[in-house]
Amino acid sequence: MARDRSTEQNYKGPLRRMLIAVTLLLLAAIFLFWRIDSPRVERVRMAIIDRVVPGFDWALVPMTGLIGMVESFQSYASLYEQNRELRRELQQMKAWKEAAVQLEQQNAKLLAQNKVRLDPKLTSVSGVVLADSGSPFRQSVLLNVGARDGVVDGWATMDGLGLVGRISGVGRNTSRVILLTDAASRIPVTIQPSGQKAMLTGDNSPYPPLEFVETPELVRAGDRVVSSGDGGVFPAGLLVGQVILDRQRRLRVRLAADYERLSFLRVLRSHPAEKISDSGGLVVPPPPSAPAALPETPAEAAAPGGAADG
Repeated sequence: MARDRSTEQNYKGPLRRMLIAVTLLLLAAIFLFWRIDSPRVERVRMAIIDRVVPGFDWALVPMTGLIGMVESFQSYASLYEQNRELRRELQQMKAWKEAAVQLEQQNAKLLAQNKVRLDPKLTSVSGVVLADSGSPFRQSVLLNVGARDGVVDGWATMDGLGLVGRISGVGRNTSRVILLTDAASRIPVTIQPSGQKAMLTGDNSPYPPLEFVETPELVRAGDRVVSSGDGGVFPAGLLVGQVILDRQRRLRVRLAADYERLSFLRVLRSHPAEKISDSGGLVVPPPPSAPAALPETPAEAAAPGGAADG
């Protein structure tokens, strides 16, 4: 038994080496055959491919599927990366869009302010709204202009559309604006075209009421409301809003200023009206003038001595 096993091992060793050598020689021959650049050899290679390759389609199916899976995974990874990049760009675009919208709104407000027609004698200083301290009991905003810009208490403030309020409290670099809707606000106004005088009284509502109207029957919804200039606090002719009627048929004003988007305000430099302290003199008719002398006749001028000699 031991001899048989040793004999079998003695045969397997050389046979294995011979098969490896033959395989290597065959592979080398195929390689060399495939590298020969000759028309005849090319035709033989094509004939072999035509005979052998179609018969191995069943063996290429798994490999083809695996290659397709790899390509699909690579395509999916590429699409995923592109999607992430597009999301980042979209986020940046949203930020740029928001900045562009804000700049457009600011530009529109500034352009609207430039279109407001005011008294040529009035000058102004523009300020940015820093904070809104609106509350159920007090409605005001804070501006970034103050005493260093020459702002004083009582000056009127406007946005690009109409009157907003008045300065009430001035610091060095900031100032506070009491809005027309504040309960402490009282402004004399004129209702056009009837010319009725009234008082716009704030009550912490979006539509302040009109009080002390001279003749309410002459006032209609849609009438224009402007500042009257009475009292010398506000200049006359500043647009306030339009008259509306509430459910109780009470006269109120829809303010022209956009209180929802107060970004910039124009502070009008109001100059105090000239005061006349002394009374004028008594107005009397002028004294009658003396009658003019009649001219002499030629005969009287030629007579020597005239009537005086006689």
